[in-house]
Amino acid sequence: MKKPGESQCDAAPSSDRKALLNEALRQRIGNMELAPGAIVDELALSEEFGLSRPPVRELMRQLAAEGYLELEPNRPARVSPMSYQSLRSFFVAAPLIYAATTQLAATNATADDIAALKQTQHHFRTAIAENDARKRVFYNDQFHLEIGQMARNAYLLPSLRRLLLDHSRLGMTFYQDPVTEEMRQSFDTAVVQHDQIIDAIEQRDVERAGALVRAHFDLSRRRMADYVTPEGLDVPLF
Repeated sequence: MKKPGESQCDAAPSSDRKALLNEALRQRIGNMELAPGAIVDELALSEEFGLSRPPVRELMRQLAAEGYLELEPNRPARVSPMSYQSLRSFFVAAPLIYAATTQLAATNATADDIAALKQTQHHFRTAIAENDARKRVFYNDQFHLEIGQMARNAYLLPSLRRLLLDHSRLGMTFYQDPVTEEMRQSFDTAVVQHDQIIDAIEQRDVERAGALVRAHFDLSRRRMADYVTPEGLDVPLF
């Protein structure tokens, strides 16, 4: 039972507190609360979640192995940076990995998998309707992660997790308020595409599933390209 003055984290078993820290760090990095390159304060996290330093360090090593953090000897942990090279690699790899995992999901998904994916889609649709940027990015990430888990491929899943990290961070960068009508239309299109992807997986239509997720990624790619391409200046060049 929680004692007076204790937080929920303090009252929870150590394994639960570690799980809460794991989830919190992943979300804070994905939603840019912890910016690329930011120092991750091990001591502050230990105190916040009521954990000793060893389990925090163990979790940091795990997150570093998954690409969330960078660890160097005698230096504090840092959030993985986003560089030109990493973004270039992202845009090259994303359509390949999304297509591979979604097509395998169409082969391997169970009825329970589909039911869980539909529930995540419900949360994504609600986040769109409520214009909640963080939840929108989180549930889009969760949607594709669940598809990757359905693929049941130990080689692809780690790559997908790393891909989704930067996709989340890009989503928080390029889809900032205020939401324009064009952005609203792209969100509505994303909802429809998610529904179509679920249907293709449920129908075990491998080719359609791959084609749909490629089109879905292209929607994000175009939006990101629009963001970074500056408008022409209305001045003479000569």
